Amino acid sequence: MKNDSKHIVLGVTGSIAAYKSAELVRLLKKRGWNVSVIMTQAATRFVGELTFRTLSRNPVAIDMFDVPDEWCPEHISMADRADAILIAPCTANVIAKVAHGLADDLLSATVLAAGSPVIIAPAMNGRMWDNPATQANIQLLKSRGISIVDVESGELACGCQGQGRMASVETILRTLDLVLRKKRLASSH
Repeated sequence: MKNDSKHIVLGVTGSIAAYKSAELVRLLKKRGWNVSVIMTQAATRFVGELTFRTLSRNPVAIDMFDVPDEWCPEHISMADRADAILIAPCTANVIAKVAHGLADDLLSATVLAAGSPVIIAPAMNGRMWDNPATQANIQLLKSRGISIVDVESGELACGCQGQGRMASVETILRTLDLVLRKKRLASSH
């Protein structure tokens, strides 16, 4: 993909896989892209806000009720300037919120306000991934045009083997590139 400047909003949720998101930010910045990070409260228990602020060279948004830098509400301004919203890792909880249009935190409200493509890279325990509720939510998201990066199999943080691991950073970036290419082609017609 051409190195044209993009603005990616990266949502980070409360999963042990959140540490991989730091590498995503680093690689997106290496492309010369602007990255705005939104962390859920649960994500801050796994990786510190300072990590993402340093790597993105931007403030990190966490609380929907923080005073914004400008008049426009943060979830609207983030959604407006995003070329894409990428949630990596995305927990079963946030998948359910997005699938059902809940907007009770900054990340879910931003996704609900988004006019740009949304990409979700799930990460969770294998039983949670296989749960019929999670699978129904994934199908609902796909039917609404949200791109899902397939989970990987292997050793999970809980020590079990199975599906549910967040895809590799390289796989997530390839999916993001594909989604942005489709967006560009659609807008040129």
